[in-house]
Amino acid sequence: MKISYDGDAHERLLKRYRADEAPFPTETAMNFPPRNHWHEEVGLLKRLTFPRCWNADALVYDESVILNEIERLGALVSRGVRPYANGDPAKAVDRVLDRLPELRDALKKDAEAAYKGDPAANSYIEILRSYPGFRAITIQRFAHTLYGTGNTEYARELTEYGKTVTGIDIHPGAEIGEYFFVDHGTGVVIGETATVGDWVRIYQDVTLGALHFEEEEDDEKTLKKGYKRHPDIGDNVVIGAGTKVLGPVEVGDHVSIGANSWITEPIPDHTKVYVAEHPTLERKRQD
Repeated sequence: MKISYDGDAHERLLKRYRADEAPFPTETAMNFPPRNHWHEEVGLLKRLTFPRCWNADALVYDESVILNEIERLGALVSRGVRPYANGDPAKAVDRVLDRLPELRDALKKDAEAAYKGDPAANSYIEILRSYPGFRAITIQRFAHTLYGTGNTEYARELTEYGKTVTGIDIHPGAEIGEYFFVDHGTGVVIGETATVGDWVRIYQDVTLGALHFEEEEDDEKTLKKGYKRHPDIGDNVVIGAGTKVLGPVEVGDHVSIGANSWITEPIPDHTKVYVAEHPTLERKRQD
């Protein structure tokens, strides 16, 4: 189905492409090998946010090409939303397409956070093309806009695909602040009602999850929906590998949580949390 888009996202995107400065890629004709994926929406999203990194240089020069790609993305979003029939699909399509320039701005901040937060990062291009955490947040930020329009099921389809290709499970309902970075990422889970502040860095196997579940009053077999059950993470927080932050607890600003911690109580600002007594490793010679 052909989608006609009447907004100005293509004009605003073109201005943003042309305003790029190093360390983001500014050269054209960088001919990378193709990377094909099952979800065409994600491929379009990558090209529209960082065209120079995905062999889409034509977008940098021509608003009509941008508009064509935007309308292709809109057609796929409309097709994905329509079977669930939550409200007017056209309104959802317009909302997500209008937000594309702002999404790109947010992702540039995420790339900066990844570069500054990872000693192994050599360039922004490496992050934009290679980092699973960056791909996961690209999909989640787009899906979160859809989620906000009431189209939660299709939004979930997108983030589930993101989990498939990255090993990182961020629910589209989660509210993620600016300059967000998931390093390594495998096994990270962020639940639906979690909120994450600015400049938060998370390592592999971290869970921002629920501690327990409530049941519906008239049906003990059905778990209650739509209530706060996941943590709130403040600004400038680092969460080490293997940590579980569970329940609707608040973690303050400027907090560092060491690896394999188990957090079920509030953590105040400017606090370091870690496992005090690590297990002792014993060695026994085998003769």
